[in-house]
Amino acid sequence: MRWVLLCLCAVAPLAAQGPTDGLGTRARTGFVFDGYYFGSSYAFDHVVEWTVPVSLWHRLAPSLTVDLSSGYAYASARTTSGTLEVSGPTDTDVRMSWAAVSGQLIVSVAGTLPTGTRAVDTSSVPLLSALATEVLNFTTPSFGTGGGVTGGFATAFQLGERWAAGVGGSYRWHARYTPVAGGGDLEPGGEGRVRLGAEGPVGGRGYFRGAAVYATSGADTLGAGSRSASGPRFLVYSGLSLPAGRGSLSLYAYDRYRLRPRGYDSTVVQVPRGNVLALGARLERPLSPALSLAPNVEFRHELAGPATGSVVLLGWLVRPGVDIRYRASGALTVLVQGQAAFGRLADNGGSVSLIGPRAVVLLEWAR
Repeated sequence: MRWVLLCLCAVAPLAAQGPTDGLGTRARTGFVFDGYYFGSSYAFDHVVEWTVPVSLWHRLAPSLTVDLSSGYAYASARTTSGTLEVSGPTDTDVRMSWAAVSGQLIVSVAGTLPTGTRAVDTSSVPLLSALATEVLNFTTPSFGTGGGVTGGFATAFQLGERWAAGVGGSYRWHARYTPVAGGGDLEPGGEGRVRLGAEGPVGGRGYFRGAAVYATSGADTLGAGSRSASGPRFLVYSGLSLPAGRGSLSLYAYDRYRLRPRGYDSTVVQVPRGNVLALGARLERPLSPALSLAPNVEFRHELAGPATGSVVLLGWLVRPGVDIRYRASGALTVLVQGQAAFGRLADNGGSVSLIGPRAVVLLEWAR
C-alpha cells in the first residue's frame, strides 16, 4: 500500500510506475486525435490536434528506475481570418527515481530537454491559446519550452492497520527561452509544490485514494522587464473504487483553484483567478482473460475572474466514451479509446456550442 501511495505523491509519477521487484522495461506509442467544432458565431470554426506520444520506462536496478517521454504533434484551426497551423516534436522529459528507503522514500530528478518548438510566429498565438484552454483538455497543450529541471521526494507511512499516508515535495527551475519569434526572452519563475495523500479500504469492499497539492511560483519576466505572476494553486483529487459484479466501478473528482497573486504592485500583470473542476466515472468489465471493456464519462468546467469580484464560467462539457483494452500477447497490449464531448464555451457575454471527438490508439510493450 505504501508503494502505491508513494506513486501518488511522487514528483515524477511515470518513474514510479511498474513492477516493484526485479528488472523490467515498458514502451508505449500510438496516436491521439483531439478535435473541437464550434457554433457559427465563434472566432474558431474548429481546432484539431494529432499527437504521436512516445514513452519508455526501464528499471535499472531494484531501487532505480528511469523513464523518457516525448512525441510529435500537429495542430490546426480554421478562423474567420484563415487557417492556423503548428507542428513539430514536443519537449523530451527524462526522469530518474531512486527508492532510497524501500517502500518508504522515493527521490526523483527530472529534466526537460527543449526538443520542442520554442519560438512560434505571432500568427500562431491564438491557436496555442486555444490548445492551453484547460476545459478542453487537449493532449498536447504546449509544443515546447526552454526546458528545466525538477527535483523532489515522496515518503509514506502507515495509519493504523489498513490505511497509509504520504507526503511529497518538489521544486522546478525553468530555463529562459523565446516563445514568439522576434519577441523578447521569457524567464519563467521557479515553482514549488507540496503534496499530501492518503489511501485505504472503505465500506468493506471499496478503496479510497486522495491527495491535496499546494503549488506556488515566482513571477515570469518577459523582455526588458515586463512581469506577470500567477497566484498560489490548490488541487484536490479523490478516487473511489468499488466492486461491480465481475468488474469494478471507479469514481473520481478533481478540483483546482488558482488564487490571485499577492505581494506584487500594479506594474506586474496578474494571471486571473480560476477554478477547474472534473468529475468522472469508469466501469471496467473483463469480457475474457485478454479483453476488457470500460465505458466512462467525465464532466468538466472552468471558471475565471479578475483579482477582485466574482468568477465567471468560461465553459463546460460532458465527455462520454468507451475504452477497449486487448492483451494481444504476453508482452503486447492494445488500448483503443473513443470519446465525444458536448458542451458550451463563453463568447462575448453569451455562449457557443461545441462538440469534441477524441480517438486514441496506443500500443504498449512490456517485459
